[in-house]
Amino acid sequence: MNISEFKKNGHMIIDWIADYFENIEKYPVKSKSSPGEVISKLPACAPDRAEKFEKIFGDFEKIIMPGITHWQSPSFFAYFPANNSFPSILGELLSSALGAQCMSWATSPAAAELEEAVMKQLAKIIGLPESFCGVIEDTASTSTLCAALSAREKYSDYSINSEGFGPENKFTAYCSGQAHSSIEKAVKIAGIGKNRLRLIGCDKNYAMMPSEIFAVAAIGTTGSTAIDPLRAIGRICKKYGIWLHVDAAYAGSALVLPEMRYMINGVEYADSFVFNPHKWLFTNFDCSAYFVKDKAALIKTFEILPEYLKTSEKSAVNNYRDWGIQLGRRFRSLKLWFVLRSFGVSGLRKIIKKHIELAQYFAEKLSAENGFEIMAPHPLSVVCFRFKPRAGISQEKIDAFNAGLLEKLNSSGKLYLSHTKLGKDFVIRMAIGQTGTEKKHVKAALDTIIKTAKSMSK
Repeated sequence: MNISEFKKNGHMIIDWIADYFENIEKYPVKSKSSPGEVISKLPACAPDRAEKFEKIFGDFEKIIMPGITHWQSPSFFAYFPANNSFPSILGELLSSALGAQCMSWATSPAAAELEEAVMKQLAKIIGLPESFCGVIEDTASTSTLCAALSAREKYSDYSINSEGFGPENKFTAYCSGQAHSSIEKAVKIAGIGKNRLRLIGCDKNYAMMPSEIFAVAAIGTTGSTAIDPLRAIGRICKKYGIWLHVDAAYAGSALVLPEMRYMINGVEYADSFVFNPHKWLFTNFDCSAYFVKDKAALIKTFEILPEYLKTSEKSAVNNYRDWGIQLGRRFRSLKLWFVLRSFGVSGLRKIIKKHIELAQYFAEKLSAENGFEIMAPHPLSVVCFRFKPRAGISQEKIDAFNAGLLEKLNSSGKLYLSHTKLGKDFVIRMAIGQTGTEKKHVKAALDTIIKTAKSMSK
């Protein structure tokens, strides 16, 4: 493809993207593909000769698009959002075009310094103390692993990196039973061991009980968005010398609202903190904002300096390859910078506040309908609910009914929901957070949920 062909095809792609967003509501939200359907339409071998872009793009539309679940649909209410925005898409496009490998300051000074500036701005926007400094990782799972490794090295006086685990190196990690699965993965990879992960009991609202010791606090748990009492937890961690990592992967974006800052009351006790702008801050996946209080401990954990990476300006700059696991790094700060400037703080606040209000509206309307139960507090934009077909029905039948209800709703193509278990209860999750979601989409979802549940219970 030469320059003139690239211009032609590039314009066509931009037009297609614009048309896609204009017509996104016409697609079934969840793909209707069956297992193996897409791969059966793909050749076993790559072509020997170059193919025309028109043919490649035609196959994208015919083969790939039917197998896509439309995360940017305003009726996507599953999991947590992974929303984007036009400024973010354009920033990602520019980043792809530049193709910069941003492992160190020398490999792209602007990338390193923009990341430093953007992370300082982001910390102020969400109300983190000035003692924190930040780096962009790919996901919260990586950020949490970085926290686990940094804690392991700091409390072993960095001996495990040099000598490996010995019989004296026995660590224990603590988190809520409602915490994300990335915690378990991190302790396994870090060598702490799955069997040394202690799951702490939760209260009736599914938040961690601070009467027991642990090291990971969740601000907005994955299942129900419960908010752990950070100050009480922090005091215990300080008393026993425990590294406290705060996982706010989803809920952290809500901290742009001053009235939501109560969620991090006590964050000064934290050693590290993560949230994902790629979940609810209109920035393309992947973009995880990881903040640490002890920058030196982070760098000492990950720094490796072979001869071919040595540069003269090392002490005066941030070489972000030493701030995490990856050597190679994408220019992620560019799209985040585009988002912050294009929306402004007031614009970000307006949309996130709207999403939270829509969740409260959804919960209020659904709970007024006979048979529906709201199963957990909903301080943010996720509502957990179930339908009880009739009085006296067994737990097993309630769970089976709601699993069937979820399957029927998702197969309709009108919306996409997910589920979790709270205690022993199977519950359906309604997560509101897509960039284009409006009240009309929530009303339509309510109508579909209510009608489907009641028709199934007859």
